[in-house]
Amino acid sequence: MAQETAIFAGGCFWCMVKPFDEQPGIISVVSGYCGGHVDNPTYEQVCTETTGHAESVEITFDNDVISYQDLVEIYWQVADPTDAMGQFQDRGDSYRPVIFYQNEAQKEVAEASKKKLAESGEFSDPIVTKIQPATKFWPAEDYHQDFYKKNPLRFEMEESGGRGEYIKNHRK
Repeated sequence: MAQETAIFAGGCFWCMVKPFDEQPGIISVVSGYCGGHVDNPTYEQVCTETTGHAESVEITFDNDVISYQDLVEIYWQVADPTDAMGQFQDRGDSYRPVIFYQNEAQKEVAEASKKKLAESGEFSDPIVTKIQPATKFWPAEDYHQDFYKKNPLRFEMEESGGRGEYIKNHRK
């Protein structure tokens, strides 16, 4: 098994788990924080918008079953790449869209995919999702993990805040 990890920020991490968790070859999807300057941040700290972190998901996957390229393509279908200051009802820097790459190969895949999306004409607004090097990923508190399984009704309410409609219109 060729195990690898990918880190994506696309708004509320509760809503970013399920689309990846349901794919073959996914080993785990962990909600957490990336891109900031505070060690071991808490949810409360990240919400203050002073740590620099974005709510993110760390996806561990079997690259023999699903590729990083496949994950990036799924990412574009579940996170609005034209909204730099949040996602759907979630607003602010901690909800910004970012593809955090962990090596040059991931960077190249992400940049090529972003360019292809920008040239596709699928969006009339510019593609503003950042592609930047991953910093340390910090797992979120236990109550944030597998939120869609633990709290299906609350998850449905979160999804109905715009992301669900976006996914319906962009999922291939």
